[in-house]
Parts: sequence; structure tokens; C-alpha cells
Amino acid sequence: MTVRHFLTLRDLSSEQFRRLIRRAIELKAMRAANTLYEPLKNKTLGMVFEKSSTRTRVSFETAMYQFGGNAIFLSPRDTQLGRGEPVEDTARVLSRMVDIIMIRTYEHEKIETFSAHSRVPVINALTDLHHPCQLLADMQTFFEHRGDIQGKTVAWIGDGNNMCNSYIEAADLLGFTLNIAAPKGYEPNTDVLATAGKQIHIYQDPFKAATGADLVVTDVWASMGQEEEQQQRAAAFADFCVDERIMACANKEALFMHCLPAHRGEEVSAAVIDGPSSVVWDEAENRLHSQKALLEFLMGLAG
Repeated sequence: MTVRHFLTLRDLSSEQFRRLIRRAIELKAMRAANTLYEPLKNKTLGMVFEKSSTRTRVSFETAMYQFGGNAIFLSPRDTQLGRGEPVEDTARVLSRMVDIIMIRTYEHEKIETFSAHSRVPVINALTDLHHPCQLLADMQTFFEHRGDIQGKTVAWIGDGNNMCNSYIEAADLLGFTLNIAAPKGYEPNTDVLATAGKQIHIYQDPFKAATGADLVVTDVWASMGQEEEQQQRAAAFADFCVDERIMACANKEALFMHCLPAHRGEEVSAAVIDGPSSVVWDEAENRLHSQKALLEFLMGLAG
């Protein structure tokens, strides 16, 4: 049987993406009703972290426990991924011991190599190129608050990073317009853009990008591993803080999202992230529910 992996959103069809969103909303309601549902009883998730994270670890561990399974946390100190042992060998061994694996790492090529030699499903919990799990949560959050995102407009303000790349793929799959505002030199990955549809628009003016948007999204200016660029990036992104002026360009009922952690006063003002348009806390919680739907799907328990 072919093993299904989740390395980018393009591993899903449009219908599968929507089905995962609907299922995540169902699982959230089941949890709120205290419905016992343990489809992964006696199953184990191996969690390989080369990049640390609060939300990713807690959401995946909790998802497995609520599903009746177990999760094993492997920090950089616990593995030799790509260092003392080839990635291929780690994949061969680990996938003989656990039932599904999530990896949070730097180079996207590493997770591609790992999945090619794994007997079990592999989940991309973040690489430098993509962050598809976060998009599952973001889209679930939008659907909950505003319904289907098809035909809507999303404004991405800031770095053309892994989150931005995954938003480009989501726009293609779910049929929304994506306006990207990034400083010159910080645009999205050219290979990702090359596969994008005509609904992707690139700006260097955040106010133009936000005009008429139904959702405004941003992220930190310097991601993990870019700390040495912090001062340079702060200067380049100085005009890209999502504040009340930028939100005023968006639709009146526009939502604001941020994958967190956030730096108030840098990429977003406190008035916006703590204001009425912000749904960042629902967005963070939905990592749990959307990843439960993903685990169920990859383990062959859902169509």
C-alpha cells in the first residue's frame, strides 16, 4: 500500500483540503462535548524536532493522547538526523518502530529525503520552505468565523517566508486571491511562485495589498535561524507593521491572523493583535483540531 505523506499542501486535492477543515471542526465539537474518540489507540507518533516550538509540540502530543495513542518527543540532542547518521538510515529505523512521524526542521530537502525512505506517513511540522500544518489551522479558523474562503481576498504582509509559501499553495487549492506585500529582496520563493495561479499578486506597498482584504496575515520579521539578520530586517520591514492604518484599508469585517509567537510593536501593533479583528487565539487552538483531522486522514481512518 502506498504511504501518504504531508510535506506541502500540494499533497492534498482541493476537496481533501476542505474535507480536513470540515473534519477538524467536527472533532473540535466532539472535544467540547467530551465525546470519547480514540481511533489511534496503541499507535505512536514520533516527533522529531530540530527547531523548537511550543504550539507544535503541545498540539501534536495532545492530539495523540486525546486519540488514545502515544507521542515520543525527540529533541536535537536525541537524534543524529543528518549528522552522525544519514537521514535515510534514521528514516528506515524510526519508521519500523512508530506508526507516524512528524518532523520540524530547517532544510525542506531533508524531510523529502526522510519521507522517501519511511515506511509510515511523514508530516511536515515546519521547514524553511513550507509550514502546511499552520495553514490547516488558519483555514479552519476562517471557515469557522466567515465560511468558505473561496472568492475572498487575503493580504500577506511581511516576509515571503515558509508561511507565505504555504499561503500561495492554499490560495490555489481553495480559490482565494492572495495579495503579498514584501520589501524588495524579501519576496516569496521563486520556485513556489512559478507554480502559482493568476490569483497571486505581489506588492511592495502593504496598504495596497490590504485594500479590500477579508483576512490580513503576518509573521515575525526574522524567523528561527535568522537572528543575525534581525537589525537588517527590522530596517527593511519598518513600514510593514500591521497596525490600525493597514487594517483600515481592509474590509470592515476583516480578520487578523498570526501564527505566533508575535512581537507587538514590530510586525503587528498591540491594538491589532489584541483587538476585535484578531482571531489568533482560535487560530492557535485550532492547531490541535486540524492536526487531529490530519492524523486521522494519514492513518487511513478517513476518506
